[in-house]
This record gives sequence, C-alpha cells and structure tokens, in this order.
Amino acid sequence: MKKLYALLPFLGLFLIACEEDTTPIDDTPDPIEYTAGTADFSNYVAVGNSLTAGFSDNALFRAGQEASFPNMLAANFALVGGGTFEIPYMADNLGGATIGGETDANMDGSPDIGNRLILAFAPSGPAPTPVSGQGSTEITNKLSGPFNNMGVPGSKSYELLAPGYGSLAGLAVGAANPYFVRFSSSESATVVGDAAAQNPTFFSLWTGANDVLLYATGGGTGMDQTGNPDPGSYARNDLTDPMVFAGTLDAILQAMTANGADGVIANLPNVTDIPYFTTVPHNPVPLDEATATLLNGAYDAYNQGLLLAQSFSLITADEVAERTITFSPGEGNAVVILDEDLTDLTGVDPGLINMRQATPEDLLVLTSSSFIGTLANPADPTSINGVAVPLADKWVLTPEEQTTVENALAAYNQTIQTLATAYDLAFVDANALLSNLKETGFVQNDGSIVTATFATGGGFSLDGVHPSPRGYAILANAFIKAINEKYGSNLPDVEPLDYTGLYIN
Repeated sequence: MKKLYALLPFLGLFLIACEEDTTPIDDTPDPIEYTAGTADFSNYVAVGNSLTAGFSDNALFRAGQEASFPNMLAANFALVGGGTFEIPYMADNLGGATIGGETDANMDGSPDIGNRLILAFAPSGPAPTPVSGQGSTEITNKLSGPFNNMGVPGSKSYELLAPGYGSLAGLAVGAANPYFVRFSSSESATVVGDAAAQNPTFFSLWTGANDVLLYATGGGTGMDQTGNPDPGSYARNDLTDPMVFAGTLDAILQAMTANGADGVIANLPNVTDIPYFTTVPHNPVPLDEATATLLNGAYDAYNQGLLLAQSFSLITADEVAERTITFSPGEGNAVVILDEDLTDLTGVDPGLINMRQATPEDLLVLTSSSFIGTLANPADPTSINGVAVPLADKWVLTPEEQTTVENALAAYNQTIQTLATAYDLAFVDANALLSNLKETGFVQNDGSIVTATFATGGGFSLDGVHPSPRGYAILANAFIKAINEKYGSNLPDVEPLDYTGLYIN
C-alpha cells in the first residue's frame, strides 16, 4: 500500500499532463506577409484610355471609376507601401456632362459624354436603356490635381503626347478631349507630361485600343493610314500608322521611365473577341411567304444584271454567286449590305450597286440591332433597312476590313511586346485573356463562369466594348500576375465576385 500511495503524486501529474494535451490547438494560419519584391509602389500612376479610366456601360461615372483596374491595383499596392491613388471623379453615377451648361458634349469627335446604360425591363423584354436624368458633371469646372489615374476616354496613343489636349479652347475645333479638359494641369499640358511630372515609382500603360477600335466600330469607314507619318492629317476613324504608334509608345515609355520607374504594359485585344461585333447575327430577318416572294421579285432585275455582267466577263461566276440576293419564308434570312470591295458595275448599269447578302464572316456592329428593320422612308412601308434597303458600310465590318484591322493590331502588339522587353517591364497579354473570355470563360469561386456573352456573360458592360466591373477585376488579376512574376512580389488576387457583372434597373 505504501508503494501505491507513493505513486499517487506521479499519477496526478500524469493526469494533469493528459488534460493539457487535450487543449485545442490553434491551427489558424499565420497572416500572409505581402512583399513588393523589387518594385516600389509608393507612387503609382496609370496612363491610358477609357479602359484605364474605368469606362463602362457607354459612360464614365463614379462607380465605374471606383471599379477601374488601376484602382484595384492601387488597393493591393497599399498592402506593400503603396500611397494614395487620386482619381478625377465624375460628379455622379449618371455619366452625362455639360460644357458651359450645354449638353452637346460631343464637340471633339470623341465618344458622346452621355448617360450610362442600365438593363431595364419593359413589356417587350429587358433592354439596355440610358439612365434618366442629366449628369451634373460640368467640363469647364477644373479639378485640382495631380491625379494618379490618367486614363482619358476616347484618346488615341499619339494624343497622349499632344500639347493642348486638355485645352478648353481646343474643344471647339476638335483638338482637345473633354475628359482631360477637366483635370489637365494647364491649357498646354499633355497627358503623359502630367503623368510623368508626378515622378511615379511605378506605372501602368495600356494605350492603342482606339487607334484600331474606332476604325472597326465605324464599320471600316475610316482610312488605313499605314505609311502616313502625320497623325495631324488623320480622321477620327482612321487606323494609325504602325510606325507612328511605335514612335509614340517609345516616347511615352521614355517619359515614364526617365526617373527609374518600374511598370507594367498590356497589349491590345482583337476586336472580334468583344460583344460589339459578336452579338448581332448576319441573318436576323424573319419573313412570311408573301413577303419573301415580293422581295425576290424586287431583286430579280439585279440578279439578272449580274448574270449579264458575267456574260461580258465583267465579273466571275463566284462573284455572281456572292452577290445574288434571295430570300426564303421563315427565320434566318441574311441582311443585305453594301460592300465597297465588290466590283463596281455602276458604270455599266447604275442599278448594279455594290450590294450582297451578309455571310457568317461579316460582323454586324452591336448598334445595328436597333436599325435593322426600321424604315428608310417613313412614308414607304417597303423601305425596310437591311432588307429592301442595303445596310451602309458603317453597320458592318466585312472580312476585308477585318483583315485590315488584324494587320494593324498585329503590328501594334509586336511593338508593345518588343518595347516591354526593351524597357524591362512586366507584360500583360490582354489579347489572349480576352480571347479566353470569349472562347471558354473564367470559372469563379462559386462555380459560375464569366464569359464575353453580351449582357448575360458578366465580363462586358452593356456597350459591348468595355468590361464590366467584374471583367475589370479579371483584368486586374492578369496585371497582378504579370507584376508578381516580373518583380518578385506576392500581391493577392482581386475577388471578381466582389464586383458586379451587370447593373440592373
């Protein structure tokens, strides 16, 4: 018994030890320590166009600016010493603006400063609808800078270097941009000059989209200015000469890196990957039998004239087949379009205009959806646009025009890739990202998939050109990945689900 009593103190200690072992273990992971790597994010400046500004739903407005990809980047940079990120905010969420109290803000050939679009529900179904009300932004009310987000909607690459691009006096003659007028440092300032004057430690540059996009969204009505080194002679919808683009981009990078700043640059997406060109089908026309018969009779003289032209070897049999216009009862009739690349036969017969029916290779612009089926002459119920009256060039990007766009885009993107290497910058392949968004989409943490489908995909806003806030978040993650890989930082991803894919009324 004495031996048992002697063991009791040790038994008690053993039991206490067992009790201590059952205490729950704190397995909460240590917080991640974020680092900037070799980069210095203390003063970040973003340079670019509407994609940098946060333009979406056909307007620039406060909520969109807050959801710009540079603002998302700046929030992450703040985790590793990034400073404040100043934005030249619009006055409200309507997006509209006035100039001297007047609402005619499209004075410079840039996109309308109109109200933003929102998906509204009506008896006929949901449709993009401008938000009602007049925006309270007045262009002549100068903002006090400097501003870290130097994205200027509507700007082409070479305009970022143009003195007076923020001049109020220049608006009346189309030499200035109303968005930059609001926050330029002086009447003679340049966008890049104002950006570089802030002595950034890090910058992003994404420019050049409008150098090709405005030609494309105009249905190829502009000119290909390849070989013309004078951008002062370009029209708004012209394609920028690749050599002008290359010289411009090099000059911008020289200015932004003059004091040793690191940075990130992105290439340009293919226009055929955005909903503006992939939403309206080439064959949206339904017809009953009587109407189809009537139309075929109306086009019979044109079709016979083509055969006569072939008999005189003026056009080939293939072109006759391409141009012959026929309609059938039911759904799926192709619209009739003008095509300047067809053989001009009007000198032989004024009735043989350059028209044909669209094919799947033609890209109808998004805005054509509200034009097809309207009347060219309200007094004539048979003058149906796209059926009895061919669609003008501005409504369609033909295969030949698409090739022109692709050639320019390839040249621009080669320049961007080359200069990214030359200036030792992080590089974002936005072209591949937007292609993936169209082809497969991006799976989110909740299992949903963000795609490029108009209105319902979540990746693009209702203008069919600019990303939605969720789309901008996906883009921001591509920038973050490129930055982390280049500079050895470990910045976290943005959560796209924290941002809306569609504003609904």
